[in-house]
Amino acid sequence: MKGIDLFSGGGCGSAGARHAGLDMVAAVDAWDIAAQTYKSNFKDAEVVTARLTDRSGPEIFNRVGKVDVLIASPECTHHSIARGNKPVDEESRRSGWYVMNFIRKLDPRWIVLENVTPMRHWPGFNELIAELKRSYKLRIEPLDAADFGTPQNRRRLFIMGDKLATPNLVKPILRTERDATSILDRVGTYPAEPVYNGRRATSTIERVERGIAELGRKKDFLIVYYGSDRAGGWQRLDRPLRTLTTLDRFGLVQWIDGEPTLRMLQVSELKRAMGLTYLKDHLGEGVRFELDHGTRRDKIKVLGNGVCAPVMRAVVGSLIGGGSSDILSDELRPAIRHKPHSSRNSKKSVRH
Repeated sequence: MKGIDLFSGGGCGSAGARHAGLDMVAAVDAWDIAAQTYKSNFKDAEVVTARLTDRSGPEIFNRVGKVDVLIASPECTHHSIARGNKPVDEESRRSGWYVMNFIRKLDPRWIVLENVTPMRHWPGFNELIAELKRSYKLRIEPLDAADFGTPQNRRRLFIMGDKLATPNLVKPILRTERDATSILDRVGTYPAEPVYNGRRATSTIERVERGIAELGRKKDFLIVYYGSDRAGGWQRLDRPLRTLTTLDRFGLVQWIDGEPTLRMLQVSELKRAMGLTYLKDHLGEGVRFELDHGTRRDKIKVLGNGVCAPVMRAVVGSLIGGGSSDILSDELRPAIRHKPHSSRNSKKSVRH
């Protein structure tokens, strides 16, 4: 089966769709670094660097024929809680509509639209859903990546459509949870400096000291930069990583020789937090996800803009019949701790 990805970013979500069995044949993104990253990971796909508008359609591609699944992640920046759930300009407000020409002309059997959960509050959301319902039976479901074996709490809204039948409920693959410890490289892999080196910002020291006060000495943890934070600017390592954004926001406090040190989480670690490990292609062969374009900041932005691969694998798998319970490699299972089953996804899923 063939798939296409609009607003594709670097291909994090497409990596999950491919693992579920899709052959990703085309993608488009406005950012050149993201498009280059996508091409590195999907060498046979036609990748276009372009900003979509309501006039855009499949004509932007040279060789895209029939596709079975259309995936899209319209611009989400202006739907965020930090911006009051309201897009700040007309173009951003309408970004969800930019997929419609592609849907009408390519006529895929299945569609998957992904965005931050406040997209529901976008003024055009109900109209978009009504338009999609003209051709598709829909399921609208908020999903948390941590429920699919990803070591990150990342809650996103998925709109799934099938021309022939109402999409199945996307259930957590395993009743398990991976914590932030599982993404860390070995101590000493990257240089770390003493917390008290005389050059730290006061706010950084305060975050560190709040964590130490709660956990005690010689207990490693993360400090969290940027964004409102009722947790005091830090988090434990025995729970999934908080939501990865496009900013370099996680610092690791590690005790070495009895003293606290600090370093930022690195790209390899954040890549694990997005579930970009132990991937397979649409033929079942193991593949690596490459981040070989741009600066360190660019790579973090690619990851922060992405869709967690295990979630997209489960979503696409629920539609086309792939993405079974082997979503987590046996190599990962020792790093997983079991948790009580949660039915929060099923309670908030909506059939249309």
